[in-house]
Amino acid sequence: MSAFDREEQVDASRGSLPAGTVTLLLADIESSTRLWDAQPARMAEALARLDHLLDGLVAAFNGVRPVEQGEGDSFVLAFRRAGDAVSCAVALQRAALSPIRLRIGVHTGDVDLRDERNYMGPTINRAARVRELAHGGQTVLSSATRHLVLESLPAQAWLKDLGCYRLRDLPRPERVVQLCHPDLHNDFPPLRGGRAEAFHRRPAQLTEFVGRAGDVASVGRALTGNRLVTLCGTGGVGKTRLAVEVADRAGERFPDGTWYVDLAPVADPKRVPLLAAQALALPDGPDRTAVSRLLQHLGDRHLLLLLDNCEHVLSATTALVSAVLSSCPRVTVLATSREPLHISGGRVVRVPPMAAGGDATALFTARARDARPEFAPGPGELARIAEICGRLDGLPLAIELAASRVRTLSLAEIAETLHDPPAVLSCECRSTPARHRSLRACLDWSYELLTESEKALLGRLATFPGGFDREAARGLVPGHRLSGRQIGGLVDALVDKSLLTCDSSGSRALYRLNHTTRQYLLEASAHSRGRARRRLLPRAAVAATIPAGAIRNR
Repeated sequence: MSAFDREEQVDASRGSLPAGTVTLLLADIESSTRLWDAQPARMAEALARLDHLLDGLVAAFNGVRPVEQGEGDSFVLAFRRAGDAVSCAVALQRAALSPIRLRIGVHTGDVDLRDERNYMGPTINRAARVRELAHGGQTVLSSATRHLVLESLPAQAWLKDLGCYRLRDLPRPERVVQLCHPDLHNDFPPLRGGRAEAFHRRPAQLTEFVGRAGDVASVGRALTGNRLVTLCGTGGVGKTRLAVEVADRAGERFPDGTWYVDLAPVADPKRVPLLAAQALALPDGPDRTAVSRLLQHLGDRHLLLLLDNCEHVLSATTALVSAVLSSCPRVTVLATSREPLHISGGRVVRVPPMAAGGDATALFTARARDARPEFAPGPGELARIAEICGRLDGLPLAIELAASRVRTLSLAEIAETLHDPPAVLSCECRSTPARHRSLRACLDWSYELLTESEKALLGRLATFPGGFDREAARGLVPGHRLSGRQIGGLVDALVDKSLLTCDSSGSRALYRLNHTTRQYLLEASAHSRGRARRRLLPRAAVAATIPAGAIRNR
């Protein structure tokens, strides 16, 4: 080929640039400065081969090479079709260019023209930042390009999801995939940029996580083999804190991160999908429902969805989770609830109270030091702490509330106040959710979710100071009001709702109320009976109970 013909071919490859939505391929040479210093002759020869190859590939795949776009040994190619850009990238990486190894980034977007031969603006900037993530021999694609080429990849090529990454100087992270091919090296170290924030909307935890090593490990294992894991337990047992800790440690297993959705504020079950969509920062769409927007966004993303406090909107949450699990095959759901979601294939993990002499004592000590930094219990005081934790049934919320009182009370005085834990344990921390500012508020939340039949039976079961079986439970309710089967169903429901514990290891299942719940129920029943008596008192009797002088003429 003559020099004149060569110049004509180069000019053709650098014709008018495509405008509108364009796919940009940006590449540079890994360690080019070092290679020029060590092997200048081989680099000059390899660069000549690369220039010749680019001229042919640009013509073959309908691309354009902007004039002097790039810096050093980098270059830019522009394509009207994303599929052509990806095919060109495969051809470049398969070419024999040693010692050159190309780092390639491909991104699609609306372009801005600096002049008739060069680009400028956000699209080429993002493409350059995507290229910076790659290693030599590696091609990475932005999410915009990925969606366009899923159905038009070169023969034998496939995409490998690498997760979300921060891009230098750009505010929005980018989800990145690697372009793979059997003829290429496909195993690389982690990308050269920092992973994007893996835990989105993570609830702030201002205190250290204490204990629960066995529970963290067991829930982590459950997430490995199950796409739905529900942490169930009574109010104040630490479900949320455990779920957040597990999600933190499992982050590397979910390239698209963990997304936290707190359902506690939802009063209307119909708003559950909308709240989930808002938590994932999805824009409103008047022409589509929140469910459809959510499912389309999740698609084939590989992420963990943490749904917290599901018990009061259980049916709506169950419907949403069922839809997500059916439509989004790479999404895993970790839920917390005082009652299971009852979805086929889901795994329920019961969150137990803390052991009084182990994790519970460690938690009390840690929170007491938060309240009074010089707190340093001796052996005798540790025994007193274990006693306090035992009387609080090992409930982390109750333990933390009790520990906070070391600011003004001795351990002995704290123990003396625990004759009625729901009444005396509270805090004034405004950053704490209202239902967790006192033990009574936490129990109120569970109690108000019960049916009237469940409340009635639970009030009667509170008269048992120890364990009881189903036969004993049936004896509490007159036979003409509820059948044995109905009472059994209510007992099962109360176990599901984490208000009764069940020990089925013996010949007959035994049920038990923890001490704090029993105290709460006895007080609630007494209050209810008092209100009923007041309603039944005749007006004269009511007047007789009013102290003399309390009624004045107006």
